[in-house]
Amino acid sequence: MERRNSGQFSTREETKTKNMNDKVSSAPGRLSSDAPEYDYVIIGAGSAGCVLANRLSADGKSSVLLLEAGPEDTNLWIHVPLGYGKLFKEKTVNWMYQTEPEPGLDGRTVFQPRGKVLGGSSSINGLLYVRGQHQDYDRWRQRGNAGWGYDDVLPYFKKAEDQQRGPSEFHGAGGPLPVSDWRHADPLSEAFVVAAAETGIPTNPDFNGATQEGAGFFQTTTQRGRRASTAFSYLRPARNRSNLHVETSAQAQRILFEGRRARAVEFRQGSTVKTARARKEILVSSGAYNSPQLLQLSGVGPAELLQKHGIGVVLDAPGVGNDLQDHMQVRIVMRCSQKITLNDIVNNPVRRVLAGARYAAFRKGPLTIAAGTSGAFFKTNPRLATPDIQIHFLPFSTDKMGEKLHAFPGFTASVCQLRPESRGSLRIKSADPAVQPEIRINYLATEADRTANVEGLKILRKILHAPALKPYVVDEFDPGPKVSTDEELLSYCRQRGSTIYHPTSTCRMGNDPLAVVDQRLRVRGIEGLRVVDGSIMPDLVSGNTNAPIIMIAEKASDMILEDAR
Repeated sequence: MERRNSGQFSTREETKTKNMNDKVSSAPGRLSSDAPEYDYVIIGAGSAGCVLANRLSADGKSSVLLLEAGPEDTNLWIHVPLGYGKLFKEKTVNWMYQTEPEPGLDGRTVFQPRGKVLGGSSSINGLLYVRGQHQDYDRWRQRGNAGWGYDDVLPYFKKAEDQQRGPSEFHGAGGPLPVSDWRHADPLSEAFVVAAAETGIPTNPDFNGATQEGAGFFQTTTQRGRRASTAFSYLRPARNRSNLHVETSAQAQRILFEGRRARAVEFRQGSTVKTARARKEILVSSGAYNSPQLLQLSGVGPAELLQKHGIGVVLDAPGVGNDLQDHMQVRIVMRCSQKITLNDIVNNPVRRVLAGARYAAFRKGPLTIAAGTSGAFFKTNPRLATPDIQIHFLPFSTDKMGEKLHAFPGFTASVCQLRPESRGSLRIKSADPAVQPEIRINYLATEADRTANVEGLKILRKILHAPALKPYVVDEFDPGPKVSTDEELLSYCRQRGSTIYHPTSTCRMGNDPLAVVDQRLRVRGIEGLRVVDGSIMPDLVSGNTNAPIIMIAEKASDMILEDAR
């Protein structure tokens, strides 16, 4: 990957910013005019930030600085689809967050991996391309967010997309983001789709088309068997632009204000603290955890919290860090009667080497497996207007995601409640940017959430015991037949439920007193500052979040350029 812009703050500019920061540190908000200045400063080179960097620098005139706390995306496993398993607990590219003890999960803490690398979480995620339901966006619009209905956002999904199947009413071709069909035939994944049909769930060839409901195969953000992160698909083609400057290992510490106008970003790169000014706007794209954390560290957040940590209040914004939502997953593991699972390949040295050789030669085979091969969307109650459960099917099994695969042949299917009612929060624990924030997701806090998970497990069990899967099933390994009543299933959810890695809504868009940004993603009460990432979602979409976040950034780019004109 090109690195020609990675030295922007060396020598002369570094000396300037270091001298200037001696002043800023003792007098927050007092800015020297000799700091490097750009039209736009983007904080976070993740799923949204890379999109913004590409689109805002495309005219060749607007100067753009992109700051990323993590390194370049040079880790080999980033580019191999199955490599997400290797990156699950890789500290060099992962923030490795943990929740506080979760009351609804028997007091367990829940691991929260988030990308800390060019591409952000799009460089370490499960690669599934799922937009959610049409109704998700219409609901955003109905809540007062004009311009965010399905008809409004569909053009941006299409603009981003380079759909392998070609353009259509619902899909685009020629965009930066490759969207591909799976490259590895797997009899278990195919049998799951047939088994779902045997239980009354229709087959759906396109979860992102006219309707989401049904069973079928997931498409992925890959190109010819390689991961297509936003660093790959959006940033790499723009890296040679002279007006785009990319700084890695550059962690934003706070935003600096003049009154209530955002003027500059203070960031740490190695042992040096530096500052960059923004002529037009500062764009926070650090994700559902880091964006509200940065705002709070900068004096924009709940006044009582900021004062507790000795942070001067720029704006009392009680909604910053509120309304945290995440999808939870609860997994069922089956013992397989045939040695055709990924367990059998990984645990056999010869088969493992052959799989690696096949991938190296053809970019095909089991190393192209995403975090869901086939799946389904269905309703736990016929009175519901749209599906409330998503199933991810995987031809491997493990006690805990990111850990060693089972020694026996096994496969997994997980229940994910699509629209949880439970809400949590993100709060800083210290004025020190290096201290991880307090994350409370509050899983299973409502009766509706508890019921949906239990009913989802019951329906999934019917699928896994349908005729099409019978030839492949020895028995249910986890939770097993000992767990059968609703009470036992709920207890299992509390003991084994975990994240499916979709935190959102901590800088929520809206018009109410707790909304953080308006419909154009401008921070309410502040000038020159927007938030552009999954944290602005008014509520969770019904599916995986990467594709919607890329859409948000595409739409935001147009709004930013319109407002600049």
